[in-house]
Amino acid sequence: MIIEKSLVLIKPDAVERNIVGKIISIYESNGLTILKMKKIAVSKELAEEHYKEHVGKPFFNDLVSYTTRSDVIAIIFEGTNAISKIRTINGSRDPKTASIGTIRNLFAINGRENSVHASDSKSSAEREIKLWFK
Repeated sequence: MIIEKSLVLIKPDAVERNIVGKIISIYESNGLTILKMKKIAVSKELAEEHYKEHVGKPFFNDLVSYTTRSDVIAIIFEGTNAISKIRTINGSRDPKTASIGTIRNLFAINGRENSVHASDSKSSAEREIKLWFK
């Protein structure tokens, strides 16, 4: 049993549709605890730093534009095996292939406007938490 921390971003499409509470309740009902949470207007610099592994890819500029178009909710969750648990709860990036009942199956609009982001590893979680919660 490993207690971990992970970053979750509730993305602009979900914030704009006022479904933040519904999404948070799914994480909480799966045994995850909020350690810190904030609503943030994301700067271009923050979005570019967050997605730096995608620099040079054809979708990079669209990803930055999407992330900065309106507010994001940044949350640090803690719980047993939080990183893998959150990724399972989120489902695959594309809502068409996301498992029934996952956040992206329930709420995503498409593969980019997929409502949530979560750290994919312990090292990513550490980097992203430091970036979003300085």
